[in-house]
Amino acid sequence: MALFPNETAALAQGALQTLQDRLQGTVILPGDVDYDAARMAWNLAFEQYPPVIVMAETADDVAAAVRFARAEGMDIAVQATGHGFTRAANHALLINMSRMTHVEVDAEAQTAWVEGGAKWQPVLDKAQAVGLVPLLGSTPDVGAVGYTLGGGVGWLARKYGLSADSVNAFEVVTAQGRIVWASEYENSDLFWALRGGGGSFGVITGMEIRLYPVTTVYAGNLYYPAAMAKEVMTRFREWIATTPEELTSSVVLMNYPPIPEVPEPLRGQSFVQVRGAYTGLMEDGEELLKYWREWKAPAMDMFGPLPLTRAAEISNDPPNPTSALVTGVWLKDLSDEAIDTIIRFGLAPHGVTVSEIRHVGDGAISRVDKRANAYGNREASLVLEIIGIAPTPELWQAADAYAREYKRALAGSLTGGVYINFLEGDERQDRTKDAFTAENYQRLMAIKAKYDPQNVFSHSFHIPPAADDHA
Repeated sequence: MALFPNETAALAQGALQTLQDRLQGTVILPGDVDYDAARMAWNLAFEQYPPVIVMAETADDVAAAVRFARAEGMDIAVQATGHGFTRAANHALLINMSRMTHVEVDAEAQTAWVEGGAKWQPVLDKAQAVGLVPLLGSTPDVGAVGYTLGGGVGWLARKYGLSADSVNAFEVVTAQGRIVWASEYENSDLFWALRGGGGSFGVITGMEIRLYPVTTVYAGNLYYPAAMAKEVMTRFREWIATTPEELTSSVVLMNYPPIPEVPEPLRGQSFVQVRGAYTGLMEDGEELLKYWREWKAPAMDMFGPLPLTRAAEISNDPPNPTSALVTGVWLKDLSDEAIDTIIRFGLAPHGVTVSEIRHVGDGAISRVDKRANAYGNREASLVLEIIGIAPTPELWQAADAYAREYKRALAGSLTGGVYINFLEGDERQDRTKDAFTAENYQRLMAIKAKYDPQNVFSHSFHIPPAADDHA
């Protein structure tokens, strides 16, 4: 049952019917049979009860929904896949874009048009069919647009950069309910903001992105016993000091839960894993992995040539909605002290499920001028993501408290910045500033004041209009 039924009741039925008449999509209200499915976030730790949901099917639907919300004095929240939850739409009109999934690939131009609700999987499938790949993330199940708005650091990042850096143009519905184009040539300030600055400036109904000629990577995981964590992490630190930018890699402390969904060799066990993807020649990738194989044989060796159609196998992220605590920070380096702290917290009984340190620096991301678009922390090289599977509110609170203690213990090894795609809920809004340079954050607030002075898009990153900033 909705927590805020009076808000829906206060809306004139005639206005709601008029809205429905203007849509190809559907208006969903509390009590409707599809309401729970439409409001659900992918991370089941978060609940929201919007008084009105619009299941949009076209950019015109989105524009009509925005104009309705403005006329009714409602804020606007946007959801495609439900990943990357930020702020509950309890008092807002929720635009659900999960029906807007059209993808079109231009093989000759090496570009793709991606609608606002599409996941990476169909983009990947259509691009790979013509020998190309988008700069997707660790799972093809994530929404392409939302991932890109936060920057987009994936397994091809060191070679090809951020997903945000490979956008040619966005189609955007503004706070006035107008459909506009944002590119280097039209609304260039908005284009600058959307590449890393999140969805606080409008509703992105589609984007054109560049694709790259890669079909196979040398990729996978090496599994070592958890007791070898310090040796492996120290060796990983030495390895990444010389690895070419064709390799994007990580080292992971993984506590596999004792559940049937986990394969038998991993179930209930802890491992330290070396993970990554190499975009060069397969024989060169095999040569790189000799650094590990000729050192000590892993308990399991899953590295090898991998068609990018199977990119999900690198990270093996959960395919189904789950309840989890997700947070992350940028590390200054992987010092002995940092390694000891990460092992102490990452392998503790009843602690967190995943501690993954990704090496994404010293490559394409850092070569882009930090003023080229909104994305920040380009000079940072190592990002730590912490995940705790927490199936109940009590366990989520415990995981959150544990992760806060974990990060406090690491304080001396942190840059102070965050990769905002690795944050969810209140933390994503509370730490928005830390995702940007001070100069870029000031510019984002000025652009916000131009495009959304009333801050109706307040359910994405915390970027208030310049005149309203009291932080």
